[in-house]
Amino acid sequence: MPKLKSVEELQELRDRLKKDLSVRTETSTTIIVGMGTCGISAGAREVMHAILEELKERDIDAHVKTVGCIGMCAKEPLVDIQQGDEPRITYGNVKPKMVSRIIEEHLVKGQVVDDWVVGRVTTDREV
Repeated sequence: MPKLKSVEELQELRDRLKKDLSVRTETSTTIIVGMGTCGISAGAREVMHAILEELKERDIDAHVKTVGCIGMCAKEPLVDIQQGDEPRITYGNVKPKMVSRIIEEHLVKGQVVDDWVVGRVTTDREV
């Protein structure tokens, strides 16, 4: 991180970090990317970059985090999306070119892209 040279730069950094923290704690959308060695070798880094870029372009607040191996190495890269109390959806074999459709349909329109789903974890509410 570069040296801060003024109080204004410090205030800008503080404001940016406060916004990042509020996104992490207040948003009801979490996107999880499996970044174990199997995921990385299958292209998870590129998928993660595509997700971050798509969210930025659309000005969508979501908590994006990485985890180690999710356990379905043959389906890597894996991307989980959890929105509020909705089921946690796992997309498999995700490629960067698929990210735009996942964000548009799942996050924006609220419609799961069933063709790419490899797992669902339901909430207690749905049992």
